[in-house]
Amino acid sequence: MKVEALDKFWTDKSRYDVAEKRFYEGPQKVTDRSHYSPLVSEIAKAREHIQNSLEKIDGVTLDDGSKYELARRLSQLESVNEELKAQVSALNQLLNAVVKRLDSVQSNLNLTNGEAKKPEAETKKAEASSKDDDDDVDLFGSESEEEEEEAARIREERLAAYAAKKAKKVQIIAKSNIILDVKPWDDETDLKVMETEIRKITQDGLLWGASKFVPVAFGIQKLSISCVVEDDKVSIDWLTEEIEKLEDFVQSVDIAAFNKI
Repeated sequence: MKVEALDKFWTDKSRYDVAEKRFYEGPQKVTDRSHYSPLVSEIAKAREHIQNSLEKIDGVTLDDGSKYELARRLSQLESVNEELKAQVSALNQLLNAVVKRLDSVQSNLNLTNGEAKKPEAETKKAEASSKDDDDDVDLFGSESEEEEEEAARIREERLAAYAAKKAKKVQIIAKSNIILDVKPWDDETDLKVMETEIRKITQDGLLWGASKFVPVAFGIQKLSISCVVEDDKVSIDWLTEEIEKLEDFVQSVDIAAFNKI
């Protein structure tokens, strides 16, 4: 910024004011334009110079404001940084205290466990010693025949009580309900005679049930007969084999249904 030009302008300001007044009054009041042309040009230059100077001054002010804002933000950041450092330092101190506390607790636990294991070892040792002493004693030995008779009597009573209790216990017998489809050779087979022969098959745990004749095809019927068997006494394979032995009547035997009772 040229300070000397500004000083010169304000020194001759009265001349410039008169020239500016005549310039705005128009060409009607100006008698000789050639006389005032250099003055008008000079006024225009002065005005332009003043405008440029003012713009430079505004620019300098704006730059100073930006610098101030930047400085203010830097100051805030430094303040926040200091606070963070203080918090981190406090956290580190707290963490160190917690670590020390944990180490102390662990040491106490180790010490306690060591003291607890020692009496436990002594207890086990005492139990082992007592067991060895007990092994030397004959628990079933008797000093006299009377004691032997008493022990035998007690043993017999206990066995009898156990046998009675076991006898009273209800035993569940597993049974199965079976429906057999017995097919004859042809339509000339007498199904009633075949049923009679099948029912002649007897076995402990086998009980025959209801029966019926079921049409198959081409006038041929089959015998559907039910029975109840005890699983421990009667085998299904044995029963089917016994029925198939009636070769004059039976062609095949199929299990139509099998249900546990």
